[in-house]
Amino acid sequence: MWAPGGQARPYKARTSLGKDAKEWAWFIRHGSSTVQARGADEQELLSLAAKVPFDDRTMPSAKVTELSRELIVQFLQEVESDLAGPAADMPMEKLAQQMNLADGAGETLAPRNAGLLFFHPEPWRFFPQTQIDVVWFPDDTGGDRFEEKTFRGPLARMLREALDYIRRNYLKEIVIKHADRAEATRVENFPYPAVEEAVVNAIYHRSYEEREPVEVRITPHELIVLSFPGPDRSISLDDLRQGRAVSRRYRNRRVGEFLKELDLTEGRATGIPKILRAMQRNGSPPALIESDESRLSFMIRLPVHPEAAHLLLEESDPVTVQVTGQVTGQVTGQVTGQVTPEVEKLVLSLIDTMSRLQLQTALELSSRTNFEERHLKPALSSGLIEMTRPDKPNSRLQKYRLTDKGRAWLAQHRPSNLKP
Repeated sequence: MWAPGGQARPYKARTSLGKDAKEWAWFIRHGSSTVQARGADEQELLSLAAKVPFDDRTMPSAKVTELSRELIVQFLQEVESDLAGPAADMPMEKLAQQMNLADGAGETLAPRNAGLLFFHPEPWRFFPQTQIDVVWFPDDTGGDRFEEKTFRGPLARMLREALDYIRRNYLKEIVIKHADRAEATRVENFPYPAVEEAVVNAIYHRSYEEREPVEVRITPHELIVLSFPGPDRSISLDDLRQGRAVSRRYRNRRVGEFLKELDLTEGRATGIPKILRAMQRNGSPPALIESDESRLSFMIRLPVHPEAAHLLLEESDPVTVQVTGQVTGQVTGQVTGQVTPEVEKLVLSLIDTMSRLQLQTALELSSRTNFEERHLKPALSSGLIEMTRPDKPNSRLQKYRLTDKGRAWLAQHRPSNLKP
């Protein structure tokens, strides 16, 4: 009887074949004999049989011939490998072994999980929920409307298609013209380098044993990338938020190697620092890194650029904002230079610091969407009011107050029957 070893080794066996045998132990081969591992032999056995990362394990239920030669050749050509030419005619078993996409001997040869993730046309057959869900909430997450698109397929193709879809449909450029100089400032509602790093990071570090997709949630206020599970416990969440974290071990090292060869990641713990730098260069609020205490999930929040908070993301063309020395009002394309009646009512109603609900109640508005789109966002964009927690725009403790510009405007426009 031949029992080939597996990658979840070592395995224990009963020390006796008697029906009442209850003791189990590890056995090893010494020459031609099978003996129980003890002492130093047992320690060496355990050290040699350390857990194999999931993406480097084999999938016994799959066949090497199920790998797509077309996908492999495309990859080899893209990375300019010398193997690209011979790969077209090489037997699949030999090609898979040469690329370290398979393991085993003879009839037990099986593809590795990383090989199936990148070079099988339908990897979700083996790893359910290997997909990216992009969800757009035009009325924020509390609204009734949302649009969802799911991307599946070989990992690199799925990743690129999802990023291209997000870039074409939800990332917009704002051109800010200044009255005091000819040069205009160009910013994005969500900087693409930050979005790319966040999504690639999720694909790289998620667990493919978990039946949960990577989700990209987009609202007019933020873009969220959610994956499961969270970062390794060896990484301090505070260090992660500051971009100082250095991972001591990677969950999917083979996946990272392929992504690195495709120039989709650097694989040197640079993802989070790049996100933070991209947000800073764009003039956006800082990215927010979140994970629960048990590290069951990982979330990256990218707040929208302040100048784009008022924009409807369905707009396809770049938006031009005229910046003048005057106070501007609601911005929908070209600024008129006037404060809208809705903004005026909000500013006149703002006493000290107030929450969204307090302001909405003071204006006697029942619709949150109407309040935010016509009153709150234009007031923020005009610079008349500001958040008390600008680094956490969606905090439940968020409140709003007048800026110096807002107080100056109020001093000139306050009705005469109201006291300062």
